[in-house]
Amino acid sequence: MSDQVTVLCINLVTALVIIGHGRLGRKRIQAKILQLVLTAPGERLNLPDFGCGLRDLVFDPNNDILAATTEFAINKALQQWLSEDIIVASVDISNDDGELQIDVSYMRRDTLEPAKIKIAF
Repeated sequence: MSDQVTVLCINLVTALVIIGHGRLGRKRIQAKILQLVLTAPGERLNLPDFGCGLRDLVFDPNNDILAATTEFAINKALQQWLSEDIIVASVDISNDDGELQIDVSYMRRDTLEPAKIKIAF
């Protein structure tokens, strides 16, 4: 009986690994990017370096220094945490009337399909 349970567990783990490494949909990748951008470092217990701290920059003055800092932080976080899923083409920051516009252009690694996500903050 214990052999059957062991075999079942191995098959279940193998199935989960295959599902985890399969193709990611566009919406799932966009959700991962949003999650990464909106998570502050130290917010996750087991991944204390995960995130880019965008919410920490909310109360900083909206100027070119903030835009450069935000661009660097997002680009670094995307390269570190999502490099297996996407190739980052560009991170463009613009500040219009007190609103920070973030445009992330990327290419999915599995299909080499270009995509873009806009975040207004």
